[in-house]
Amino acid sequence: MAASQQENAKARPLDDILVVSLEQAVSAPYCTRLLGDQGARVIKVERPDGGDFARAYDTRIRGESSYFIWGNRSKESLTLDLKSPDAIASLKSILARADVFVQNLAPGAAERLGLGEAELRKENPRLITCSISGFGPGGPYEGRKAYDLLIQAEAGLLSITGTPDTPAKSGISIADICSGVTAYHSILAALLMRAKTGTGDHIEISMLEAMAEWMGYPMYYAYDGAPPPPRTGAGHATIYPYGPFETSDGQVLFGLQNDREWKAFCEQVLERLDMAQDPRFIGSSGRTEHRDVIAAAIAEVLPQLTTAEALSRLERAGIATAQVRDMAGLWAHPQLAARGRWQQIDTPTGAMPALTPVSGQSWTPQMAPVPRLGEHTQQILEEFGAGSVPDATPDPKDGAK
Repeated sequence: MAASQQENAKARPLDDILVVSLEQAVSAPYCTRLLGDQGARVIKVERPDGGDFARAYDTRIRGESSYFIWGNRSKESLTLDLKSPDAIASLKSILARADVFVQNLAPGAAERLGLGEAELRKENPRLITCSISGFGPGGPYEGRKAYDLLIQAEAGLLSITGTPDTPAKSGISIADICSGVTAYHSILAALLMRAKTGTGDHIEISMLEAMAEWMGYPMYYAYDGAPPPPRTGAGHATIYPYGPFETSDGQVLFGLQNDREWKAFCEQVLERLDMAQDPRFIGSSGRTEHRDVIAAAIAEVLPQLTTAEALSRLERAGIATAQVRDMAGLWAHPQLAARGRWQQIDTPTGAMPALTPVSGQSWTPQMAPVPRLGEHTQQILEEFGAGSVPDATPDPKDGAK
């Protein structure tokens, strides 16, 4: 390979992009970690008295937080007391050379600190600013605190998740992750637009609005007063059979998508030709409407089979199946191992495996270390000509939400 080709192979999409983030918790850190995966340099600004409070969410990774390790690789940690005018001046000197500024402070906190988007762009017209908040500016909910579970409730997710008797939250911070992903792709779009116009832009991400977009299917399903999708546990609200079913020694999870698969399921798994021809079960809506009848037929067959026997019948019929894995099963998933999706990253407590992000064939994602609190402070301040800034205790009212 020629030298120029080798150099291009090492390049990443966001090389030379400087991202500065005043971030806490999950949404903004996940957004900036995704930018870092693409090669951006990410400077994470933290409070000196403990930093991002996600550092203390748990101690599962040899004393470090699982949330923090997951969401904060490939970053540099800069500790600043933003109650100090000198610290604000230092941060502004960095932002004057930045491409992207992300913050998820409490509503109005950035403006109170002199870090509002309009003011920052006076000094750096090419700067792209992104604010993540619970409900967005304006409206009656503007000043409300917003945590992941609160947004799951406000966006209707709890109403369609769980069992018929009990609603349940998502097992992951889905509203935070949704907001981070929305911020990430919006910033990428803004960078593309800047390449056309030469000027920066401001992006407002509302966690409620981001989650509402992901709720599009159930919203349309319940449009104009129609009944919403019922809560069906691990099953599917509008496709049947689709979910876990008991066998004699465990369970299998499978799903049907069309009439062809239904016919094969009846013939090869249930061994009920009569059901394959029954007009009640034609179409997904017909099978969902008569799910109790189908459930009873399944209960007559699968509990008499071992899991291996049931899987054999399902595979013979060409029905999609899955194993219900726990976290240990995911770490050890043979498909991830076969595709080489794991690599090591450095953390404050040693090397850890991390899932390699998706990339193009001509470049590899950045997988740099997870920083210790304040690890890069003096180096960054010297680089940007900001000198040393003494640490102090910041005002809690300006903390991130």
